This record gives sequence, C-alpha cells and structure tokens, in this order.
Amino acid sequence: MRSTTRIAAALAGSALALSACSTGAPESTDGDTTAAGGNDNKTIAFVQGVAGDEFYITMECGIQAKAQELGYTVTTQGPQKFDPTLQKPIVDAVTASKPAALLVAPTDVQAMEAPLKQAADAGIKVVLVDTTVNDPSFAVSQISSDNVGGGAAAFDAIKQANPDGGKVLVISTDPGVSTVDARVKGFEDAAKADSTFEYLGVQYSHNDPATAANLVSAALQKDKDIIGIFATNLFSAEGSATGVRQAGASGITIVGFDAGPNQIKALEDGTVQALVAQQPATIGMDGVVQADAALNGGSVEAQIQTGFTIITKDNLEGEGGDAAYKSSC
Repeated sequence: MRSTTRIAAALAGSALALSACSTGAPESTDGDTTAAGGNDNKTIAFVQGVAGDEFYITMECGIQAKAQELGYTVTTQGPQKFDPTLQKPIVDAVTASKPAALLVAPTDVQAMEAPLKQAADAGIKVVLVDTTVNDPSFAVSQISSDNVGGGAAAFDAIKQANPDGGKVLVISTDPGVSTVDARVKGFEDAAKADSTFEYLGVQYSHNDPATAANLVSAALQKDKDIIGIFATNLFSAEGSATGVRQAGASGITIVGFDAGPNQIKALEDGTVQALVAQQPATIGMDGVVQADAALNGGSVEAQIQTGFTIITKDNLEGEGGDAAYKSSC
C-alpha cells in the first residue's frame, strides 16, 4: 500500500498546530452593524454537526484560533446526535441571540435549509462548514473537503492492498448528509469502474458505532470473502473495526474517513489499515475569515475546498500524525 496519498494541490497552512482555545460568553449586542467596512457585533456562533466528535472539536480549535486573532468571541453548541430534529432548536436559539455570524455544519440537506435561511434573513452571516443544504444560496460561503475525491482515494487504498480485487462494502451514516453522500459516490464510482471488484453497496449505521458493528458482523456472515470496507466517518470506522473483531475475521482492509484518537489507535493496532484525514481546523479557520470578510465588506469566496491526507502506519511519525484530530484544544 502507498504510505501516503495527497489529494488537492496544496494543504492550507499549519492549521492543526493551534494555540489553546477557550469559549467565551457572547458580548452584549443588539445585533446592529456599522456601514460597509465595519462591524460592531463581534460574536460568532459555531453549531457543530454533533457534540463530542473530534472532527468538530478540531474544527472548533481552528475557529477559536482565527477568531481570537481577528477579535471575535465564539460560542459553540452541538446536538448529541447528528440529527436535524436536535440541531434545529439550537439553530433557532442562536438566530434569536443575533450573533454577527453563524458557522454551521447542517445535519440534513433539506430539513436544515429553512432554519438556516431564517438566520440569514435575520441579518446573520451564515457560513456552511463541512456539510451543506440543497439550496445554499443564502450562505455567504461554503467550505468543505473534496469528499468525492476522498471516497475515490479510499477505494484506491483498498485496491493497493488487494490488487486482485474482491468484494467491497461501504458503511455510512444516513442518506441525505451531503458530505458522506459524496464520499459514497466517489467510492462507488471507482469500485464500479474496476471489474475486478464487486461492490456490495452501502449500509447505514445512523452514526452509531454499535449499529455499524452489527452491520459489519452481519455482512461478514453473509459474505465471508469481503476484502475491503470503507467507513465514511469516524463513528462508522470505529464500529466497522469492532464488527470485524466480533466476527473473528482477518485479512480485511478497512479504510476510515476521519482520524480521531480511537481511529489512530485502531490504525496502530492493525484493525484499520488506512485513514482519510480531512482538515477540520483549516475549514474552521477559513470559515472565520470568510465571515469576517462578509461582515466588513471584504472579498468573500463562495466556495472553498480543502484537501486531505491518507494516514497509514508508515507516516504516523510524520505528516500522518500531524493530520490526526484533537480531543481538545
């Protein structure tokens, strides 16, 4: 297997080497801003896709670092599950508090569109980070990884380990999440284009590691000759590794998307053979920069796409280790 694969022409900055972050309370403000070129409201709200996920924790570190540099105070909230019914009340409450900007990872392409548009209509500068919605025209900027390319790279990592081909499976979260849908598409297109591989389709774990483990165990009972599994996010990868252990299987190449501490340990233990690490801190920093530009009459980029790094045991001491996610700032 290749020790490292880089997608995207350049990786932005040293985004993961960040100073310690602290969440401050919002300043007292009525939400008014000055004319173009100035802004009196210095509060940015960050609404995560799910609380406790190292991907969003690392993103928050980037947000806090850049916000401190530009003079903003950040408040952070997130639902306990990646669920629009839990995220919507948080977004509604944030809208009522009238921050200057809202950085948000929508948990559904349809369900979160209306509440986020309502925030934009209230004068809040909305920046979509990581995920998006069906019609993001209300947002000043969208920032995410090259998720289709990431899915294709995950297939390539499995192919490198299994050049003779075989059966491959995808474990994802839920349909309707823009980023993971794109990862599935990238992997599926690449797998179907190679006749030496049999694509078994995608199964959905609802972002629950225990469900992912059960799905993988059941899949291995049906198809004992599966040679590769692509897990589209942190919890899917964690559960897939557990499922392989529970089934007593061996020789299966698991490629996970994201690189939290549990996944790094699974890589070190040999349960997971490769990880596709995004740049959540860079996404967060870029989000603050775009929000600041929108608030102060600067030049705003409507879409920004960040790269990623393939982490294997071979590069853990170098760029792979540097790309690992944080549990705290």
